[in-house]
Amino acid sequence: MSINTALLGELKHEGANTKKIIERIPTERLDWGPHEKSMTIGKLATHIADLPIWIGRILNADVYDFASSGSSEKKETTEAILELFTNRLNEAEQALSAATSDELFNAIWTVSSNNQVVYQLPKIAAIRSFTYNHIYHHRGQLSVYLRLLDIPVPGMYGPSADEN
Repeated sequence: MSINTALLGELKHEGANTKKIIERIPTERLDWGPHEKSMTIGKLATHIADLPIWIGRILNADVYDFASSGSSEKKETTEAILELFTNRLNEAEQALSAATSDELFNAIWTVSSNNQVVYQLPKIAAIRSFTYNHIYHHRGQLSVYLRLLDIPVPGMYGPSADEN
């Protein structure tokens, strides 16, 4: 199996899980946060929804400089966050589908800030850590936010305590 096929399968499977958890967020609670140092639930969900954009960024460039990055816009409704996630997921699927060379995934990706190298790693490792693992990490945080709000948490890899 090619690398892009394996990554694409995981993206689709985990994308469905991520959508399930974002759907549970009530629009009227988007400004809620568990602590003053924590992101609001709306900002956290928007960040998660935007993360698949990194797959194309990683595959289509060898260097990314954080000094050139901008911040994501605030979404006012859960539906808008889900729309962003759907769009980013579609873009990521297209980028993975187009990347048919395993050599591309082994090419080095460099992250810098103001042209100072922060780190370098193979693109496959960057996709796994910078996108997939990053989404899973924040999705876990989001499940805790839902629990604190007494909103049923959907199961990701089988039923949750809220499902039979």
